[in-house]
Amino acid sequence: MPAETLRSTYRAGRNPNQCGTLCRLNDGVPLTIHPTTGTDSPHLERQLSNRHIQLIAIGGAIGTGLFMGSGKTISAAGPSVIFVYMIIGFMLFFVMRAMGELLLSNLNYKSFSDFAADLLGPWAGFFTGWTYWFCWVITGIADVIAIAGYSQELWPSLPLWVPGLITIGILLLLNLATVKAFGETEFWFALIKIVAIAALIIVGLFMIFSGFQSDAGPASFTNLWSHGGFFPNEFMGFVAGFQIAVFAFVGIELVGTTAAEAKDPEKNLPKAINSIPIRVLLFYVGALIILMSVTPWTQFAAGHSPFIAMFSLAGLGAAATIVNLVVLTSAMSSANSGIYSTSRMVFGLAQEGDAPKVFGALSGRKVPRNALFLSCVLLLSGVVLMYAGQDVGKAFDMVTTVSAVCFVFVWSIILASYLAFRKRRPHLHDSSAFKMPGGVAMVWVVFAFFAFVLWALTTQPDTLLALLATPLWFVILGVAWLIIRRRPTHLARYAAFQAELQRDAERTAELEPADK
Repeated sequence: MPAETLRSTYRAGRNPNQCGTLCRLNDGVPLTIHPTTGTDSPHLERQLSNRHIQLIAIGGAIGTGLFMGSGKTISAAGPSVIFVYMIIGFMLFFVMRAMGELLLSNLNYKSFSDFAADLLGPWAGFFTGWTYWFCWVITGIADVIAIAGYSQELWPSLPLWVPGLITIGILLLLNLATVKAFGETEFWFALIKIVAIAALIIVGLFMIFSGFQSDAGPASFTNLWSHGGFFPNEFMGFVAGFQIAVFAFVGIELVGTTAAEAKDPEKNLPKAINSIPIRVLLFYVGALIILMSVTPWTQFAAGHSPFIAMFSLAGLGAAATIVNLVVLTSAMSSANSGIYSTSRMVFGLAQEGDAPKVFGALSGRKVPRNALFLSCVLLLSGVVLMYAGQDVGKAFDMVTTVSAVCFVFVWSIILASYLAFRKRRPHLHDSSAFKMPGGVAMVWVVFAFFAFVLWALTTQPDTLLALLATPLWFVILGVAWLIIRRRPTHLARYAAFQAELQRDAERTAELEPADK
């Protein structure tokens, strides 16, 4: 095989013999490869095209945290919520840049578990893999709760548990089909979300410049500062805005993992990461400015979508119903991606021996059916939360807090891996074409921001309760790790993983002259 062909095949991750033990295909979910034999176990056949990947990545920036969670952030922080989203997006941009430098330093890093295990130790790979899986389970529960809330807006007499069960059933059927069908479904789901945001901004601008009047007053940019200023609830109100806003950004790291598996990662990964600020400004900041300009921030309430409220207060009942359906579709999309991600993650963990073998089995359609059933069963806890409390807003706040804390852990592992990378492999950093801006100093700035976020979660009773409950997950993981860490099979897998990474690095070095 010619050197250049070998290089392109190697970098695209198409040859299983050239991947690490835990690889990811274009959709960013794990596929286990056995380096000792060079053969793959029962494998996932996924054919997600670049069209699917790009729309899924863009649609991932628009989730339940924005459509539903922003109601609480607006009511708590007022117009200062604009700065809340800008600050969070700014900080997470550096997390993504750190991840990008790590992924490009070794093109065989296909997951957080890979570079965490390599740079921090096997414990980090284990904790990161399982916590990331747990994050998406919790996120899926939040989506199911949100779907129930949206459904109640359309059909007030409908019990909360009915749309929850129907949603889980639909998601299970969608994911039991082929992966190509999943990709096509997600493509259109994401497109609907993008069109909805664009339509909201265009309609909102028309209302503002045409002097549209509603019971709440005229639509005008002056609404941003004429109802108590940008910080109407002072500093603590501003702090409260961070509680749910962080959840709006969960999954932002999937942009990096999907782009890293593109045919030309050196080009596509930086492009995907560098576009994050634009997405934040358009989808979050732009949309929120329009929302609070059309109707004063005082009209929004926690537990209700501000997108729906804007049209309702403006007297556009039919438009509000349409937006409600769009938002419902958005939540379905987010939950669908969550089920897909969690099922593939637990499948990969099972293939690695870090989860029961039963979850490593595939159906005749090459779908991890048992792992899908596990994810759907866990989503039922969202229905239980709603049925027990009968309060969509509080249930949503609790699960999103747990999810946000776990995602902060995953993001922190990325930054800790970057610090280890800078200390242990400075030559790779020096030769990197995609260095993280600010370097080590910026890592500590982001760590300080994460500490601020955790403190912010202690300022409200509902989020404090969820924050105090979250460590239980890490206690469970710690006990599990103490049990498996000294097993001969686990030690052998980690040794093989390290050896394979070393062989891949040497193979890459041998191919370098082919670019000259």
